[in-house]
Amino acid sequence: MRLEDARALHDEIPVIDLHADTAKLMAHFGYDLAIRHDKLLPRFASFVGHVDIPRMREGGLGGQFFGLWTRPVLRRGLAGAVHVQLDALDAQIAASTSDLVRAVSAEDVLAARAAGKIAALAGIEGAQALEGKLANVEAFAARGVRYIGLLHFSKNELGSPAYGLGSGGAGLTDFGREVIAEMDRLGVLVDLAHINRAGFFDAMATATRPVMVTHTGVNGKCEHWRNLADDQIVAVADSGGCVGVIFAPRYLGGPGIAAVADHILHIIDVAGEDTPALGSDFDGFVRPPRELADVSMLPALTAHLAERGLGRVTLEKILGKNVLRVLDAVPFAFSASP
Repeated sequence: MRLEDARALHDEIPVIDLHADTAKLMAHFGYDLAIRHDKLLPRFASFVGHVDIPRMREGGLGGQFFGLWTRPVLRRGLAGAVHVQLDALDAQIAASTSDLVRAVSAEDVLAARAAGKIAALAGIEGAQALEGKLANVEAFAARGVRYIGLLHFSKNELGSPAYGLGSGGAGLTDFGREVIAEMDRLGVLVDLAHINRAGFFDAMATATRPVMVTHTGVNGKCEHWRNLADDQIVAVADSGGCVGVIFAPRYLGGPGIAAVADHILHIIDVAGEDTPALGSDFDGFVRPPRELADVSMLPALTAHLAERGLGRVTLEKILGKNVLRVLDAVPFAFSASP
């Protein structure tokens, strides 16, 4: 597939990225999503400043999940820090009504695409943001938070991470199971990025709805604490969920676009074409491959996957249809209105 053909495909379907940390930049650094940012901070130009509306348009992105993250330590004020990021996202949407629209469902994403707009969705990275309060699940859901990652880089009231402070063999706590039950009730998707293996399988045994891993690599291509083993990939697929492949070479085992494709193809080999998705981790202080240096370059990945033998039906699933299927399978208790 030629690059121009890949761009044409992106113009026809809603391409969805499961994770970008841009809202933190908007909330704390005055990052304006409406302006093209070639370089945000000179010392960190490769690590942040990957996403803005002009480059979303160039890359044919139809839907972006904005990951809302806080310091991965237990402390007061974390819930408020998430609300600040939600405020920043809402303000950006209000200022960019010709380009952005809030979304929580597959129907919303498709409607945004039909209107020539980009769907903005929200998820939380790390349930330390709940501050140990079950009521915060509903408070966040009421503001349109569609997924919550149970762990980040430290132990919290729900369990332990795959790596970081308090990592280890313990699985989910009783509170962690309560949180998942509440998320299932409200239609908030369980994100199992960053969680340790014991917690992962405890969560799989507890969740009654499809789950996601929004941004990860796979051990079948690169052994790393951050990545999923094959039995974990199969478990997500068996739940009806999907796995977003991260664009971070340190987890992929190689610096180029081929490494991203290798991980996507491994997921297909292990669990079928209904499982992989895109989970860039743009603006998350990762240095993506040069060929995927920002969101405008997403068609290059599509063209590369086509060169590796994937047909249009499979490409459409990877680029967005798998995510839309999961959103449809987990009805949300709230509307898209902020």
